[in-house]
Amino acid sequence: METAYKIKPAKRILEIPKYIFAELNEWKDEARAQGIDLIDLGIGNPDGATPRPVVEAALKSIQMPESHGYPSFRGKDDFRRAIASWMKRRYNVDVDPIQEVQTLIGEKEGLANIALAYSDPGDINIVPDPYYPVLSRGSWVAGAQVYHVPLTDENDYLPDLDSIPEDIARKAKMFFINYPNNPTGATAPREFLEKIVAYCKKYNILLVSDMAYGEVCYDNYRPLSIFNIEGAKDIAVEFHSFSKTFNMAGWRAGFAVGNKEFIDVLYAMKSNIDYGTSSIVQDACIAALEMDYKYVQEIMDKYNSRREIVAQGFNKLGWHMKRSSATMYFWLKVPEGRHSKEFCKEVLFKTGVMFTPGIAFGQYSDDHFRVSIVQPAERLLEAFKRLDASGIRYM
Repeated sequence: METAYKIKPAKRILEIPKYIFAELNEWKDEARAQGIDLIDLGIGNPDGATPRPVVEAALKSIQMPESHGYPSFRGKDDFRRAIASWMKRRYNVDVDPIQEVQTLIGEKEGLANIALAYSDPGDINIVPDPYYPVLSRGSWVAGAQVYHVPLTDENDYLPDLDSIPEDIARKAKMFFINYPNNPTGATAPREFLEKIVAYCKKYNILLVSDMAYGEVCYDNYRPLSIFNIEGAKDIAVEFHSFSKTFNMAGWRAGFAVGNKEFIDVLYAMKSNIDYGTSSIVQDACIAALEMDYKYVQEIMDKYNSRREIVAQGFNKLGWHMKRSSATMYFWLKVPEGRHSKEFCKEVLFKTGVMFTPGIAFGQYSDDHFRVSIVQPAERLLEAFKRLDASGIRYM
C-alpha cells in the first residue's frame, strides 16, 4: 500500500547526476538475460588472485582474538610504519608514520571524506575533466560547486592552468589531480607538478593528488609523488590505493599521506562518520607493502602483455593511438558523429563486449570511451575477433 507520507531526500543528493555505472550494470543484466556471452572491459576491476603472502597474513590475523574488536581510527602503528617505509622505498619521500599517515577503507572513501572535510556549501573546487567520478561527487555531496578544466589530447591530458579564470582561482578551495590518470592513461611530468604546486600556493588551494595507479606502469616509467616537488607538503595531500597495485580491490584499503594539519582534518571527518580499516585487512596490507616486489611485478607484466594485445587489436580496427606508459586503460575516440553511450550500447548488444562510455567521466568526454584491460589474453583476443566480425571500426 502506498504511504501518504512523502519524505524527501536532501536537495544536494537529488541534484547529483545519476551514477552512470549503475546504468551500465543494467545494460549488462539485460545482455545476460538475452544469453549474450559478456566480455566486460568496462569497470576497472582487477582480475586474478591477491598475492599469496597477503592472503596468508589475513588468515593468520583472523585467528587472533585481538583482531576481532574495533580497529584504530588512525590505523595500527605497525601499518602506518609500513606505509612510511614503502613511501620512502618507492618514492624517496619521508613521511612521519604517526602524524602524517591516515589509513582508509579504500581510497574512494578517503577522497570523498577530504572533500567533505574542507568544503562548505558554495565553495568552489577545481576538477579536471575527464575525471574519476568521486573527485567531483564528493564536492557535490558537500554542497560545493565544481569547476571543470577540460583535458585534451593536444595538451597531453594535463589541465591548462592559465585557462582557469582568475575569479575561480581566487575562490577555489581544493584542486584534485589524478596522475597516472583514469580514464586517459596520461602521466604528469615534473614540470607540470612544479607548476601546479606553485599555482596552489599562490591561490592558497589544497592540492589533492590521487595516486591510485602509481604502481601500474610500463616501459621502466616511474611516476613522481607530489611530495617529490619541493614545498608540496605545505599545500598537498596524496592518496594511495591497494586495489590495483596488489589485486586487493575487494579488501577496501588505502591511505593518505600529508602534513599533520591535513591528516588531522581528514581524521576528524572519518572518526565522526566511520570506523577504521579492519585489523585483519591492515595486517594483510602490511604483508603487501613488505613482500618481495616480484609479486607486484607479475601483476604489471600481465597487464603489459594485455596492453599489447589491445593496442594491436584497436590499430587493426582503425584506431591509431599512443600506448600509455601507465594505468590499465585505453582512452579512445568514438567514431565520428556518435555519442559515447549510443556507441558503447550498440557494441555491447552486437558483440557482447562492454566498454565504458566517456560521458561517465564528465561533460567534456562524450566523444571518447574507456577500455579496461581486465580480462585474460584469450578473452581479449575473442573480443577483437567479435568486433572485427561485427564491422566495428573507427571511421
